[in-house]
Amino acid sequence: MTDKTIVFKVGTSSLTQKNGSLDRIKIARITNQIAQLHQKGHHIVLVTSGSIAAGFRRLGFEKRPTKIAEKQASAAVGQGLLIEEYTQNLMKDGIVSAQVLLTQDDFADARRYQNASQALQVLLHQRAIPIINENDTVAIEEIKVGDNDTLSAQVAALLKADLLVLLTDVDGLYTANPATNPDAQHLPLIEEISEELFAMAAGAGSSNGTGGMTTKLQAAQIATKSGVPVYICSSAKDTALIEAIDQSNCGTLFLADDHAMNQRKQWMAFYARTDAVVEIDAGATQAMLDNGKSLLAAGIRSLEGEFAAGDVVDVYSQSLQRLIGKGRVKLSSEMVRKELASASLEGIFIHRNDWVSL
Repeated sequence: MTDKTIVFKVGTSSLTQKNGSLDRIKIARITNQIAQLHQKGHHIVLVTSGSIAAGFRRLGFEKRPTKIAEKQASAAVGQGLLIEEYTQNLMKDGIVSAQVLLTQDDFADARRYQNASQALQVLLHQRAIPIINENDTVAIEEIKVGDNDTLSAQVAALLKADLLVLLTDVDGLYTANPATNPDAQHLPLIEEISEELFAMAAGAGSSNGTGGMTTKLQAAQIATKSGVPVYICSSAKDTALIEAIDQSNCGTLFLADDHAMNQRKQWMAFYARTDAVVEIDAGATQAMLDNGKSLLAAGIRSLEGEFAAGDVVDVYSQSLQRLIGKGRVKLSSEMVRKELASASLEGIFIHRNDWVSL
């Protein structure tokens, strides 16, 4: 099949030598496969780790640093080295690449979210290959999480990609860590991501990276709920990326959700910042979760935090004792508190079209 949009995420362990420095042979192998897929007509996006790994030795560190400032400095040096390596390899086949540095803020802000989407669409339309990384030099929180898995899922969802491939140093999901448990069984197909799956997810498979199987499951959850299937496989083979397209190598395929969220609801569910919580009663909970109704202001029992009309808030069920969703509100916290005090709350507080269940 041609003309598919495929997002590849390559982890640090797939790009480095045992000593933690960049492995040019591994990078050449990956870019060679990307070039072949590009020439077949696919639209390719590469989300890459490795900027810290590329830079820390140039700064004189003998091993990957652990302090935030040292990681930031290493990323500042390494990002240029990493993109240069990709660019030179792809240019051998006449393929233009584009560096795109993102942080969570680019997804949390609705306008920047749309701008990122439009810029990436132009690059793909012009047959360039976006090479995306977190902006590790300034994104302190992202460095702590080390979550390019989630970033790749966000990009795949943003572009409505046909497939997200998470390349790592293991060939998919197992019932236990295969490196330490000889009885671990490989799971080739996942139809639904459950709490049990998270419970069996092992830790990181390599000391050079910062993400483990848990972050890959979290990424798969975001992508599949957005309608994008996910494939986790090893990058070790010379044809790993090519075989991942039709899952002909060993890996784990996560099926896309049949009831995928549209882009606006994806933004609310996964990216919109929420600084307030609204607690609702049992009747409102049932109306929203069981009957598909809007949240009426009369169902509000209490609230925490401040918000304006149009902001997104978390909604907590008094009867279920848990968070049940997020929604864009029609009234400010000031107005709600005023009307709660006078017992005069009425009208729609969150319209069904501005609501996502979690």
